[in-house]
Amino acid sequence: MSIVDGWVQPAYWLSRLVFERGLAAIYLIAFLTAVNQFRPLLGEAGLLPAPRFIAQVPFRLSPSLFYLRYSDRLLVVVAGLGVLLSAGIVVGLADVAPLLLWMLVWLVLWVLYLSIVNIGQTFYAFGWESLLLEAGFFAIFLGPAWMAPPVVVIWMLRWLLFRVEFGAGMIKLRGDPCWRDLTCLDYHHETQPMPNPLSRFFHHLPRRMHRAEVFGNHVAQLVAPLGLAFPQPISDVAGVVIVLTQGWLVLSGNFAWLNALTILCAVAAFNNAALGAVLPFVQVPALSAPPAWYNAVLIALTAVVLLLSFAPARNLLSRRQLMNFSFNPVHLVNAYGAFGSITRVRYEIIVEGTSATDPATPVEWREYEFKGKPGNPRRIPAQVAPYHLRLDWLMWFAAMASPQQHPWFIAFLVKLLQNDRATLKLLRTNPFPQAPPAFVRARLYRYRFSTARERRETGNWWMRDLVSDYMPPVRIASDDSRPSDHG
Repeated sequence: MSIVDGWVQPAYWLSRLVFERGLAAIYLIAFLTAVNQFRPLLGEAGLLPAPRFIAQVPFRLSPSLFYLRYSDRLLVVVAGLGVLLSAGIVVGLADVAPLLLWMLVWLVLWVLYLSIVNIGQTFYAFGWESLLLEAGFFAIFLGPAWMAPPVVVIWMLRWLLFRVEFGAGMIKLRGDPCWRDLTCLDYHHETQPMPNPLSRFFHHLPRRMHRAEVFGNHVAQLVAPLGLAFPQPISDVAGVVIVLTQGWLVLSGNFAWLNALTILCAVAAFNNAALGAVLPFVQVPALSAPPAWYNAVLIALTAVVLLLSFAPARNLLSRRQLMNFSFNPVHLVNAYGAFGSITRVRYEIIVEGTSATDPATPVEWREYEFKGKPGNPRRIPAQVAPYHLRLDWLMWFAAMASPQQHPWFIAFLVKLLQNDRATLKLLRTNPFPQAPPAFVRARLYRYRFSTARERRETGNWWMRDLVSDYMPPVRIASDDSRPSDHG
């Protein structure tokens, strides 16, 4: 059998190599995030305990290995195994394995992460989780470095990239009118979920530059993806446009691994000749043809993807387009999108505690500082992506609704009143290192980036004004572990 037979194509060997190593690196970050954060957020004593979710939701709606048994220790074992396997792929160990063993490694990675996402509830309800799972599933069939790449899977990655970009472009046009009048970027850099060190600079760009940003976004998400359906050099141009605009997003904000993974999917637009200009030191080796049975696997995979593509394709054309939606519980062939609406004003929840037994009298309130989200006005926004600070992201959503709509927030206050060590590790500072506070409260502030003059005069990156109480002072009732309002 020729290795150029319609199913495999050596011209995409370098694309596959970059995609697989990069994807494994993102898997590594995702599993490390689970090791560090899952227990305090979703563990047995977490803010939204996974065992409670498993008891209430049937397996068929959210398949996960943890339906067999959940424990915090087992979660660490699962996430730790994911770290080891993904690290092995990053350094190239998996590429010496036979095809079946190689596929098994990628399959195990996918099953492990699916098992975490499907019990992660609101802390894992982000579009980049489904994107990682879908890309990770396709990676199972890409083959090791010694085998010629299956071109049909390369096209599946292009189809994935098309849905990510075109879906995001259409949700914008159908959503907030500021995308149509090119004014959304007047607000977005300041009000995005988690700004980075350069976000203030981007926010203060001239307004005509913001118009150019929005127009460029429309080109990248509505025009460039159409070029992915064509061979080189048209697909090369489409890929370059997408990579450059995603790089712009990396510079201007923190979006976990969304941008990095989108860039990796865009690598599927380039062949060896295009990537070789950027990576001339990587030489394409002699490649072997896959075994005969592999073509049958690819045929079955193609049939499944075509069948599952009907719903997301129809969604792209629908006036009621769904954003970041999975049509099946295993997160394959999903609908994507981002920022269909833009917030004009930034609100932040500031959580404070006091040791005083009567908060009605003038007392000292000390602020809890988070690792990523804005707090202290003098602190420069952190660069955390592609790492994902899940609690910080949820605090952004909580500021746009009442605490009753975010039950995890009440549980979070209880953990602060207990000085829970695991929860406090999610924060940057603990103002009560010796003993837990007697009361905690939450206040809602309006935040905006300081002007150049304000920055010189105050040293502040942010200016803030108190809006209202978000949660009045609460304490733990003496007879149970529930918080109670003062008085």
